[in-house]
Amino acid sequence: MRQIIIEPTENPKVMKFVADYTLIPGSLELDRTSDITEIPLAQELFNYPFVDRIFITANFIAVAKQDSVEWEFVSESLKNVIEDELLANPRIYLQKKREMYQIYAEMTPNPAVMKFVSSKLLLDGFVEVKGMEAAAQVPLAEAIFKEFEFTREVFISDNFAAVTKDDSVQWHEVMVAVRAFIAEYLQNGGAISNLTAQKHESPVENIINRDYTDKEQKISDILNEYVAPAVENDGGKISLLEYDEASKTAKMLLQGACSGCPSSTATLKGGIENLLKQFVPDLVEKVEAVNG
Repeated sequence: MRQIIIEPTENPKVMKFVADYTLIPGSLELDRTSDITEIPLAQELFNYPFVDRIFITANFIAVAKQDSVEWEFVSESLKNVIEDELLANPRIYLQKKREMYQIYAEMTPNPAVMKFVSSKLLLDGFVEVKGMEAAAQVPLAEAIFKEFEFTREVFISDNFAAVTKDDSVQWHEVMVAVRAFIAEYLQNGGAISNLTAQKHESPVENIINRDYTDKEQKISDILNEYVAPAVENDGGKISLLEYDEASKTAKMLLQGACSGCPSSTATLKGGIENLLKQFVPDLVEKVEAVNG
């Protein structure tokens, strides 16, 4: 509870209400024509019709009243209002509400990877951090690596962070702690990434720095339309990395939960390879995985 001391001044119309800490830097003088939309304390005080002006500086609030009332009848009421308002807003100005992040954990096909999904967008695109030494420019990933020694990789995309663990723990042992840590980090305004996020449309450009050929673009378009949504929903990403026209082999870059996933090979062979053979039989006979 903020303790306020009532202190008379030489001006009988003005009473000081003194706090035990500095309220604001500089000073603030308000009357009934002032903009007080961001100052709840002033709004409450001006609810009293006899309050003419308010002066705030250092550690006190000076209130000037009209002659219609005597201080002995109203000073305690004003003291209580000031104490209550300083408890809610110690620095006078309205405290901005922190952005609320709801985080839930979601399993992925890769048992080493847990996906932590946010109610709000984290990145427009994605970043992948393969180890602590690469995390300096991605503060959220760096914080996760520092807090949890079992972290091997962090993949942040759109509204989720996919965390890859080592074999020292099981997810049922640490999932709640990781979820709570990420939620608190975001809730406190922690930075997510200082790197420019890679775009989902053509992440391969960031890897091999070239444009797709017409044939590669056909393959990529099929991946983006039929495969990518389901893969991204599982906390991963798949992109066409390289196409060998002679052997009709498409090499796929696997990232996030897909990288190193035991089921990824089966998915490639049983699903993606058959899909590409069906849509572009003249281009693809075989697919291979390259872990990102």
